[in-house]
Amino acid sequence: MKIPISLTVNGDKYDVMVSPLSKLVDVLRDDLLITGPKKGCAEGECGACTVIMDGKPVSSCLVLAPQADGKEITTIEGLEHEDGTLDPIQEEFMNSAAIQCGYCSPGMMIMSKALLMVNPHPTEEEVRDALSGNLCRCTGYQQIVDAVMAAAEKERGGE
Repeated sequence: MKIPISLTVNGDKYDVMVSPLSKLVDVLRDDLLITGPKKGCAEGECGACTVIMDGKPVSSCLVLAPQADGKEITTIEGLEHEDGTLDPIQEEFMNSAAIQCGYCSPGMMIMSKALLMVNPHPTEEEVRDALSGNLCRCTGYQQIVDAVMAAAEKERGGE
């Protein structure tokens, strides 16, 4: 049995039929072909599937698709500006060599964006705390923290 849901992803509205037990990450990847959120642990432990739902970061592997009905979802694909320029988070991840294999990068960038939405002046400790649920095996994290700090400064206009 499938049920209808409507959700807005990266500014586009979608109506889709889902199983009541399907996960948001599966709907995004398999039904909507939005592949930025990665399927990692499927237990909410790695952060690879992080999306912003109604302004808050969530592990999309822990959200049942029907829970996303009527919600506004932002994935890594939605960070790019309408004019094609990258979000400061995306730019600074590239500039700081914070992207290695790239598997964790979408979740890291989304979590970083969510942090800067509520705290535009984070300390390095606050960045590390916010990203503590996102695992990376390649970078050693310092480049990621550097990227978030640089993006915060850029978004503030270099204060």
